[in-house]
Amino acid sequence: MGNQWRAQFDAEVTFANGGGLRTDGFRLDVPGPDIADDELAALFVRHLGLLMVAEVRITGRTIVEEPHKGGRGVAAPTGRDDTSRRRLVELSHVLTDGMTTLPGWPAPRITEWLTREASRASYAPGTEFQVGRIDMIANTGTYVDTPAHRFAEGADLATTPLDRLADLPGVVVRVPAGTRAVDRLLLAPYDVAGHAVLLHTGWSAHFGTDRYGATEAPHLTGDGARALVDAGAALVGIDSINIDDMSPAAAGERPAHSALLAAGVPVVEHLTGLDALPPAGFRFTAAPPMVAGMGTFPVRAFAVLDPT
Repeated sequence: MGNQWRAQFDAEVTFANGGGLRTDGFRLDVPGPDIADDELAALFVRHLGLLMVAEVRITGRTIVEEPHKGGRGVAAPTGRDDTSRRRLVELSHVLTDGMTTLPGWPAPRITEWLTREASRASYAPGTEFQVGRIDMIANTGTYVDTPAHRFAEGADLATTPLDRLADLPGVVVRVPAGTRAVDRLLLAPYDVAGHAVLLHTGWSAHFGTDRYGATEAPHLTGDGARALVDAGAALVGIDSINIDDMSPAAAGERPAHSALLAAGVPVVEHLTGLDALPPAGFRFTAAPPMVAGMGTFPVRAFAVLDPT
């Protein structure tokens, strides 16, 4: 247990709401022998959980090489490595200047409203900031559709309940290669009640190319959407260009959007990375900003996998 250190010191604490506290010969785990007094004071306050501290005066300090005992500041070793932690999986496409999401639709323009160079005139020497600007349509990158996207009186980004968008138990439906239409029978084996149902078609591999909008892009059928609504799905996502069939044969009809959004089930389109998820046992989030009067907007979609 080498190279572990503890500080021994006296401390005099003054509280912002009056009163004080004094300790003599207090011992505390520290990260190293060169810790400064202000860092030691912060560890001391955190270790004891002291509130409303105005000042801590450290005196008589010495540093001793000694195994850590554990505390809120520097924890004792647990014997576990990083593989025991939960894991986050990114499921969104990166937004970049000029990118293509839907072929033929306007691309985002990402610029700077305030450059670092220009900001220097407003701040002290050595202090600078950057403020970006993005001009884009709402259907850019990985985005969520709320009921207001389809229905004038439907819930918008600001009024769609957060429990429909965040920390949902998830299930992945693996769509066989070459399958265009995801129907009721493909969905029948899955328990989807209260879940985010993510349709993994593999089509995201074509994102940003002309093929992404091809006629054969996978989609959810209207019957499949109604089955998910009847089974109590909380959210439905897909890694394809649209939850609906966009081929000329569909004649502009959008039965999957209509069925899901009428039931208050948000739709997340243009997901990616679904191959990294297990069939179940994860939590899914795709929450947009609370923008009133808009029905769709980009999200940072991700999954949280618990330790195995």
